[in-house]
Amino acid sequence: MLTRIDHIGIACSNLDATVEFYRATYGFEVFHTEVNEEQGVREAMLKINGTSDGGASYLQLLEPTREDSAVGKWLAKNGEGVHHIAFGTADVDGDAEAIRGKGVRVLYDEPRIGSMGSRITFLHPKDCHGVLTELVTSAEPPADHSSAEH
Repeated sequence: MLTRIDHIGIACSNLDATVEFYRATYGFEVFHTEVNEEQGVREAMLKINGTSDGGASYLQLLEPTREDSAVGKWLAKNGEGVHHIAFGTADVDGDAEAIRGKGVRVLYDEPRIGSMGSRITFLHPKDCHGVLTELVTSAEPPADHSSAEH
């Protein structure tokens, strides 16, 4: 069962400048940063709030590290902006399978490792009214990783 909005993914061409905009404009601080080589992105997670299930809601800022990455291609085609929405779940495997059973294409056969050690998969945007949708099972509740590059 989906429990919350885990994060909104925002594609950007300059991660540092985008982080500074969200910091200066809204007061959001970086909770975690990392480079995901498999997905070809450098990212910053800005924590918005905690939730009663021990999770949190974030903005995920994504800068491609290579033009041929999914985010790089998307950015070249669409420009900066909202890339995807992610819903939190305690069971990404079970929820992905249940959603697949309803006729929605799940993009990965097996969930992959995402931000902060989470397990993730994506749903095809053509089956979700034009919205790339991610399902996320968080790793154990993270300690504050403020500005820690992993």
